[in-house]
This record gives sequence, C-alpha cells and structure tokens, in this order.
Amino acid sequence: MAKSKSYTIVIKLGTSSLVDEKTKEPRLSTMSLIVETVVKLRRAGHKVVIVSSGGIAVGLKTMGLDKRPKKLSQVQALAAIGQSKLIGRWDSLFGQLNQRIAQILITRNDISDWTQYKNAQNTMNELLSMGVVPIVNENDTLSVAEIKFGDNDTLSAITAALINADYLILMTDVDCLYTDNPRSNPEAKPILVVEDINELKVNTSSGGSDVGTGGMTTKLIAAELATEAGTTTIIMKSSQPENMWKIVQHIQDHDVDYKDEDGNALELDDVQTGELKELKLNDVPLHTRFIGKDKHVKNREFWMLHGLQTHGTIIIDKGAHSALTRSNKAGLLPVGIIDVVGTFHDHECVSIKVGSRLPNGELDTKEPLLEIGRARVNYSSTEIEKIKGAHSQQIEEILGYADSEYVAHRDNLAFPPSVLESTQSHEHMVPNLR
Repeated sequence: MAKSKSYTIVIKLGTSSLVDEKTKEPRLSTMSLIVETVVKLRRAGHKVVIVSSGGIAVGLKTMGLDKRPKKLSQVQALAAIGQSKLIGRWDSLFGQLNQRIAQILITRNDISDWTQYKNAQNTMNELLSMGVVPIVNENDTLSVAEIKFGDNDTLSAITAALINADYLILMTDVDCLYTDNPRSNPEAKPILVVEDINELKVNTSSGGSDVGTGGMTTKLIAAELATEAGTTTIIMKSSQPENMWKIVQHIQDHDVDYKDEDGNALELDDVQTGELKELKLNDVPLHTRFIGKDKHVKNREFWMLHGLQTHGTIIIDKGAHSALTRSNKAGLLPVGIIDVVGTFHDHECVSIKVGSRLPNGELDTKEPLLEIGRARVNYSSTEIEKIKGAHSQQIEEILGYADSEYVAHRDNLAFPPSVLESTQSHEHMVPNLR
C-alpha cells in the first residue's frame, strides 16, 4: 500500500467477533490482532474508526447472566455496566502500542437535527486529524426502539457516510458472501465483487449469533447504504483481522475493470471467476467487495434518507415523480400530491411514494405504491390534506396563509442513486414541469 496515499477506513466489529458465543469470555487474541492491524494502518498514514459492538454481552458476563433479558431497563443497565469495561479493554490494548482512542456513543436522536449531524461529523473528523482512533457504539444505555439504529451494521454505514470514508470493513464469521450458507450447503459459491446489490441472488436466512443482533442480511443493508454514499464496502473474516492490510492493498494495487472487448460489463459469474483468479494470483484472502457508487448521494441527502425517522407518507403522481427526480430537479408542489398518510408536523421527514390517479383525481388503491425517497415538508399533514391537488397560487386561499409555494423545497428532497438513475436515463421523455 502506497504510503503517499491516505484512506479513511471504518471497521465494524460484531459482538460475536469480540465475545465467545458460548462462554461469553472476551476474544482477547482477536482483539489484540485487531489493535495491531489498526495501529499498522495508522502508522501507514490511514485514518481508522472502529464501530464496536459487545457492551451488552460484556455486561452479561460481568453480572453472571446466561441470556439477554427481555426487560428494556435491564438491557440498558447491562449496557451501562458492560460498555465501560469494553472501552477499558480497548484502551488497555491500544495503550500497549501508544495509540490514543476516544469513545463515541450515539443514538439516532443525536443526528436527527442537521446541526447535530454536522457536529458529530466535525467531532469525528477532528479526532481523526489528531491521530486518535474513535470507537463508536450505539448508546444502548439510553436507546429505545424508536431511536435505535437497529444494529451496528447500520450504524457503521452511517458512520462511514458521515466521514466520507473510502472503505467500510464489515467483520463477520465467514470469509465472504456466498450464494447460500456454506455451513449447510457445500455447493455454495463465493461472491467476491458486487457492483449492484439488486442483482444479487443469495440466501441470507442463517440469521445472527446468540450474542449479537446482526446477520448477513443486515450486512447487505449496510453495504447498500454505504455504497450509496460512495464508500466501498468489504465483508471479511473477523478471526483473521490481520488480513485487512492485504485486502485493502490488493484493492488499490489490482483494481480490475471487468468488461468485455466492447467495453460492456461482464456477466456476474464471469466477474466472480476473474476476481477469484486475481485473489489466488496475488495470495489475497477471500472477501467480498461492494463497489462504492461514483454517482453517490450528497451528505445532506444521505442524512435525510438514513439519519432521520419518517413520520408519515406523501403519495405523488407520476408527473411529480419525473419532475422531482430529473437532473435539474424541481420542488414538490401540491398539485402533484394524490394523498397523505399518517400525522406529521411541518419540517418533519416523510416518505415519498408514487401512485396512480383515478379519473376523478383520487388514488388508485389497486395499483402498487413505490417508495422513491424522503422529504422534509413545509406543511403539516393536515395542511397538505387540504391543499393536495391544488395549484400553488391557491394555497393562501385554502389555508388563509402561504408559508411556501412548495410542500417541500428541492433542497429538502432526497432520493437514492438507483431512483435518480432510472428517471434520468429517460429524461428525454420527461415533460418540462416546473
């Protein structure tokens, strides 16, 4: 790996990577190898963030409990007990190599405001510039279902997007993604390169471990979130963390463009065959690489898509869909809205879905709805219900006031790259709506 280049790397470690599933004893040898590898990366000039699970599992061991309790307050108490011991363990191991660390505990509430999101971003970037390794975990001591990320795979993807990371490395108990569970199906084949997660055909039903909350499904979700933000995501075996160095070096030094003689993308099977040859040729361990998108969502759009909770839904027609997602996207006008679902206030985040209108202007309930993005709205659900289908100049007449001609300004709209690519590839067919 060239020392002149510096990369920002987020490493996600699940509970089962740090704690033995049966005995609940810490995997000190694995943690030590992780520390050695992270310090090696740091000394080569790279910035590293660790997203570390394990607080609750450490709390279980400390209190002599065999199973995770069902009562929320008990789980939160265990998190409070275990998190301090876990960060102490990390501090002790990193301290042996004179590497400074910092603890960051976060909930979704902490980034629900754009200013708070930017503050979290600034703090993390400042720590990295100081040569510190931030260790991030969800604040399970305070989290409840409504404000949880759900699992640390998702938190790691949001962290990677927050700091514009080059790589997100998801450590797991298998060396890579397979077409099926390799433990039960010997015919399962490795999937080594993924350019489009929607093209994957895999069985991820094996679930997570007894001490963790994740599984391969959550890792695919995390990979999708991170690649949306332009971060290349890697799945690799957690018991051999020293392989991180080889894998990152291989990706940078042998980035193969899998295309045929005419420049067309190769079939998925041909890509896997070609990558397997490359790994064997260069003596690189198996791993799965999800390639970050070149056309990725911007920082604020990512925050709206994945940092905020939605409080309701706005259903728009196909004309509005085209106008909102074209390259010079418009704002959301009331005339394009068919229906409103749920109760929400102005400035809250809502889901945007596309539906079809009946001849009378009502929503066609027989047609399926397609979710395409998010919006922070200028009006409440009650107000939008009154002005839906109306022209902007009618808002004041209907409501008695008009805070904005838009239900949502274009700067407060966010769409995944797949939605934008689908619309913009057919832009020559889109009418020039405002």
